Amino acid sequence: MAGVDALTNRLRSTSRLLLKELGAFGVVGAVCFVLQIACFQLLYAHLGVGAVRSNLIATVISMTAAYVGHRYWSFSHRARSSVRREYVLFAAINGVTLLLGLAVVALVRYPLGQDSALVLQIANIASIVLGTVIRYLGYRRWVFTAPAAPAAPVAPVVERRVAPRSPDPDLV
Repeated sequence: MAGVDALTNRLRSTSRLLLKELGAFGVVGAVCFVLQIACFQLLYAHLGVGAVRSNLIATVISMTAAYVGHRYWSFSHRARSSVRREYVLFAAINGVTLLLGLAVVALVRYPLGQDSALVLQIANIASIVLGTVIRYLGYRRWVFTAPAAPAAPVAPVVERRVAPRSPDPDLV
């Protein structure tokens, strides 16, 4: 019965931690999503910056905000490595998803000939959704690694004392 209780407690603890992580990831993602959409809209629709360049700038701004939010909140319970290592991997994963997003927007804008802010924004949002799934899985796997496992308890060393053997009386 103790094994079942231990398993139940572990599952409950793991699910709470996963829900906290997903919740925080969602909040940071939502804030950065709004930030990216607003930056894209400002740059493309109001300042006349090209669609792909607008998406690039908006993504870099939201990516930097996301790193800070994820490192210090979403994945704060996970094992730490150097900021340099984490940020390089974070940027690499975001680079892949950025290229994916840029490709989607570029495909809609140029070969398909769409220049409507609404159509480009829909393409942008679709690329963000796909990129979000890729980023979450990548961050968990490579950037913010699993929580450090607690050290296994070390059993105390018990020294066995063996009584000295008395000489064999037949040999003496």
